[in-house]
Amino acid sequence: MNLWQALAGFRAPMATAFVAFITTIAVTPWVIQFAKDKGAMDDPTKDERRVHTQPIPRWGGLAVFPGFLAAVVVSLSFAWPKGSFPMYLIGMVVCAAVLLAIGMVDDVKQLSAKVQLLYLLAAGVVVQLFADALGHVQVQGISLPGQGWVAFPLWVAVPFTAVYIFVVTKTMDTIDGVDGLASGIAAIAAATIVTLAVFGQQRWVALSAAAVGGACLGFLRYNYNPARIFLAGGAQVVGFLLACLSVVAALKTAATLSMLLPILIFSVPLFDAFFVVTRRIMHKQPISQADKRHVHHTLLSKGFSQKQTVWILYLVAMAVSGTLLVLVRSRG
Repeated sequence: MNLWQALAGFRAPMATAFVAFITTIAVTPWVIQFAKDKGAMDDPTKDERRVHTQPIPRWGGLAVFPGFLAAVVVSLSFAWPKGSFPMYLIGMVVCAAVLLAIGMVDDVKQLSAKVQLLYLLAAGVVVQLFADALGHVQVQGISLPGQGWVAFPLWVAVPFTAVYIFVVTKTMDTIDGVDGLASGIAAIAAATIVTLAVFGQQRWVALSAAAVGGACLGFLRYNYNPARIFLAGGAQVVGFLLACLSVVAALKTAATLSMLLPILIFSVPLFDAFFVVTRRIMHKQPISQADKRHVHHTLLSKGFSQKQTVWILYLVAMAVSGTLLVLVRSRG
């Protein structure tokens, strides 16, 4: 078997990622200038947790989302010539577009934590309304040791899924504190989901996750240190899309491993959230209060540079994701 044959299941996702990559690279310079013209800038003097020294344009989501959308439209048009897009993909795109618009407002007006909680939970509920025979973005049960598969009633499945999507989305947002960290971690998570989807023969999941990953890699061209633009509110768009895709990818994964998917795919942002919340509780501070207790801040305080910090966390994410893929493949 030659390399071309070995990559049979990955050729379409790789082409999709390339479309997203090129589109995002082409769009980002325009977004940088647009953000500057509209005053959507990140002020380094606003609070102590910021590590940059000069104002940097925000609105990175306005660069990533078009890359994702262009790649999905192109690739899925070839995948389904008759135009039978999965309904829940349409729901994801609609909700992500709304989150993009709200995120752009948040990048300028700084919406409160309660407002963010409400609209992210709402998106997690709304996306579940889009379903057809091709699938559903909903956690419909869980595998418990000694009991097997336990199906959730609807009144449990809907809020459980919404909370899961909120947690992943918000944690992806909160790690966006060092140049290139959120976009790089998102690309690694997307690549993991692509591989799981190929293993599970979920072609549309693989293509959609590849579109997210390709867009994040294209954006990383301008977001890597020294960053010329920040993902900012766009981190919520990326986190939301990956959270939804991880739910669907888990449906065809070994039951015992499906419980571990979110923990392993999003290990870095989830650990960071646990690390931060625990330290804030120990210091009797509100868990939503912004500070410099994130893992990347801790690494920076130890003398690591921004580039060294992101690569340490990249390698951790790749190692954990690699372990997950080996486990899935061994049980497949």
